[in-house]
Amino acid sequence: MRITNMLHFSEYHRYYVVRDFSLSSMDLKMLSTIYQPMIGAYAISLYHTLYQQLPADKVGSSLMEQQRKLFLSLELEGGERGRKWFIEQTSKLEAIGLLKTCRRFVEASDDYVYEYTLYAPLPPEEFFKNQHLILLLRDKVGKYMVFSLRDELISAEHEELREANSENLSVPFYELFRLNTQVVDYELEEALFDAAGTKQDQSRPEVVIKGFQYSDIIMHFPRESGNRAYVERLKYEPEQMAQINFVAKKYGLYLTDMCRLLDEDGVFDPNGEIALELLQHKANSMFRQDKKRSEERARYLARVEQGRGAASEAAVSKEAAVEKAVEMEFYLGVPDIFQGECNQHQYNFILRNEPYTFLLEKIFSKGTVPDGLLDTLAKVDLNYGLSDEVINVLIHYLYVNKRSWSRASIEFSVTDMLAKQVGTYEEAVQYIREQSKYKDAKSSPRGGRTGASSASSQRGGTRGKAKPQLPVVEDKPAAASQRTAEEREAMRRRAQMLDGKI
Repeated sequence: MRITNMLHFSEYHRYYVVRDFSLSSMDLKMLSTIYQPMIGAYAISLYHTLYQQLPADKVGSSLMEQQRKLFLSLELEGGERGRKWFIEQTSKLEAIGLLKTCRRFVEASDDYVYEYTLYAPLPPEEFFKNQHLILLLRDKVGKYMVFSLRDELISAEHEELREANSENLSVPFYELFRLNTQVVDYELEEALFDAAGTKQDQSRPEVVIKGFQYSDIIMHFPRESGNRAYVERLKYEPEQMAQINFVAKKYGLYLTDMCRLLDEDGVFDPNGEIALELLQHKANSMFRQDKKRSEERARYLARVEQGRGAASEAAVSKEAAVEKAVEMEFYLGVPDIFQGECNQHQYNFILRNEPYTFLLEKIFSKGTVPDGLLDTLAKVDLNYGLSDEVINVLIHYLYVNKRSWSRASIEFSVTDMLAKQVGTYEEAVQYIREQSKYKDAKSSPRGGRTGASSASSQRGGTRGKAKPQLPVVEDKPAAASQRTAEEREAMRRRAQMLDGKI
């Protein structure tokens, strides 16, 4: 029993005992001859005292009483000394699997109630299959005494029948009995369902926290922290411990990192609840910082390795010894900057076999390659794991399509390639071709769509009334010849007649 504060465990706290078995003569002999030498007579007497809290012919839960009754039955003195003795004996019973202790908080009384669940002793066959129990018994009574106890409790099988064939002659249930399934008894089914539900709740397993335990966190957490009181409450809050372990697993945090986050201001609200959004935000920031430092460290180590003369030369010679050919269907066109320097076969051979730094030096021939671009491509090479041939195809795509050379643009394309599992030269070529087709289709005029829409509108005229076509005012060219004097005079008279002057 793990009790850190003696004020939480006293003879005035209530308790009850749960068991679902009754001790047989074999169980009593196992307790006296096997279990008692391992944990002592005091622990076995405590086991019998707890067993007798419920009548021998009943199973279930006993009445709820104060632990003072147990202390008086065991002749324990009240106070810290008697409590420590009681905790020590229950811990021995728990360690060998005879007892499980739980503590439940009752809101009505604002206090704890202790639940003692007893388990029957293991039968001899199962006990002598448990290695740790046998080793404990050997340490207490000796090896030859263990052999003697085994021979006393287990009768050996007849030697002449060990290798004999066996035939099962037992009769199955439904060959002998026939059940009346025509009558449905709802009251019986409801009673059986309630009993099964109650049994399931009693035998429900405890919440197992995977990841950091409370003991690990409290051991590494600073004592002078303002959040110390909130962290100590986590011992009785399995849901919050599950949230902490979820955040730690999500962002790959170590125990020291999580303790540092729990020490931050605002992680706990005034009620002691964890502010999950703020905790995840801080954990994400720490994860990004660690990721950035690890990537920089990997690039630095790569530069150190490249600086070593013999090793780098051996690696370069080894890579140069293996030359990869390019199939005709995956040929890429030669950009204008390489026109006159190499043909299409040579250019694709460069993309397939040369490092990306060589291609960058050719593109930026008028000056040095910018450091920001080198750092970005080094991150793509060393941290993201793209090969030189794939990076060369990416550089070709950026240059030919006049895309931006910024870090965001490169990482956007690299992320798309990684998500689509692009890892070889052929896959990279197929990827940029699909991107080019998508870009051409997006930027192409929609004349074909207009024709299709007009055709569909004509087809729709047979089914319903079409919209009327409104006349459009068109610009007419001016007359090529000037009007004569007679025509102008006739027009003037016509205008005066319309005005009523004539």
